[in-house]
Order: sequence, then C-alpha cells, then structure tokens
Amino acid sequence: MLITDTHTHLYSEAFDEDRKEVIQKGIDKGIKRFFIPAIDSGYTQAMLDLEKAFPKNVYLMMGLHPTHVKENYLEELAHVESMLQQRSFYAIGEIGIDLYWDKTFLKEQQEAFKKQISLAKKFNLPIVIHCRDSFDEIFEVLDDAKGDDLYGIFHCFTGSLEQAQRAIDLNMKLGIGGVVTFKNGKIDSFLNQIALEHIVLETDAPYLSPVPFRGKRNQPVYLMEVLNKLSDIYQLPVAEIANITTENSRDVFGI
Repeated sequence: MLITDTHTHLYSEAFDEDRKEVIQKGIDKGIKRFFIPAIDSGYTQAMLDLEKAFPKNVYLMMGLHPTHVKENYLEELAHVESMLQQRSFYAIGEIGIDLYWDKTFLKEQQEAFKKQISLAKKFNLPIVIHCRDSFDEIFEVLDDAKGDDLYGIFHCFTGSLEQAQRAIDLNMKLGIGGVVTFKNGKIDSFLNQIALEHIVLETDAPYLSPVPFRGKRNQPVYLMEVLNKLSDIYQLPVAEIANITTENSRDVFGI
C-alpha cells in the first residue's frame, strides 16, 4: 500500500525537535510520498534542506502563499520565478486567495494568483490552490485562465457539492484531509457523490489534525484517520483508497 500526502509543511518550525522521527513514522505506515508547498522566500532553504534529507520521499513546490502577499509581493514573485528557472519543481503552490485573516491586500493577492498561474503554464506545472472565504474570487480568476494547460489541486477543499463539481470541471482534484473527519466539516455528507478519481489525500501538517487528534500538531501518520474515514464514505478497503488516490496524485504531479 503506497500512500501519498499531497500537501504537508514538514519544514515548519513545529517539527524542529523531531522532524526525522515524524517523517519516518509516516514512511513506516506506507506514507512515502510527501509533496511540499511553499509559503515565501523565507522558507526556501528549509524546503531544500528537507529535500536533501529525504530525497526519495520529498517533492517540492514553489510559490507565494496568499497570506504572505504583502507590500513586497513583487519581490517575492521574482524569487518564485527565479527558483523555477534554477531547478525543477512539481507544482506552483500553494497559491490563491485568503480573505479569512485580512482583506487589505485582496488586489495584490489576485494579481499574485494570476501571475503564478501564468508561471504554471509557462513551466508546464500544476497549481495547488489555497482558498479560504474566497471561492467566488478564486473561480473568477480560474474561469478567465481555464484551459487544458491549467490543472491541479484545490487544497483543503471545504466547499459545497456545487463548488466541488465546478472545481472538477476546471481540471482540479480535491485535496481531502482532516476536515473530512470533523463533525461540522460538512464535506463528508456529499463526498460519496464525487468519484474517487477526483480525490487526493493531504494532511496540511502541522495544521488541521483529524479527529481524534484535533487540536494537536498534525503529522503524516494521522493521514491514516483520513483514509479510514474515506474507506467508510466510499465503502472501499483502505488499501484501494490509498492506491487510487496515489494514482490521482501521479496524474497531477507527473511522478
């Protein structure tokens, strides 16, 4: 059984004390593919160090996270493009729009999102979308940019069935993690109406731990709780869920 975590911040300071042990626990459970989203230039070296420590398991993305779009966003975007020119990455992410914390830089977030979609097309890469309180704004950008050359993942999908179908129609997989185990998560009520071919797994570690670990630091091994929940929802064996979602991740990332 090969399990893929399509979104995990294993370079986060939250893992500074036990990073290798946490990753090895996941690997021992069959979670052997970790796709690592970027935040901003301040984390680039930590990402590169993580890849060097686990070259057979870690796959890096490059991008500017919407909550880190500030006055210097053009400099940050220049860093993203420079890194893409220097070496290979597996996606542009995580990118998008976040209106939960602060709406001050909405215009800049929109511009950064559009610019990074252009970079994804230029470098023939998928995008990994961060969407919080911003489905309308995200879809507006995606509708303008849609095409066969635009595809990727709606990270931490928390929308409605209608929004899920709209995302799928735009060549996006749905990133499903700990939220599917929450009592108020809601997506578990309709997920069985979404074909499993459109689903990929993620932790978003160290955030969004699944039940029964909610409130604690998330880590790769907790992805088993998400797998068990999806096994219940789809009435399929855990191994089959793992294999299908890993194949879906290969469709997106090309590896």
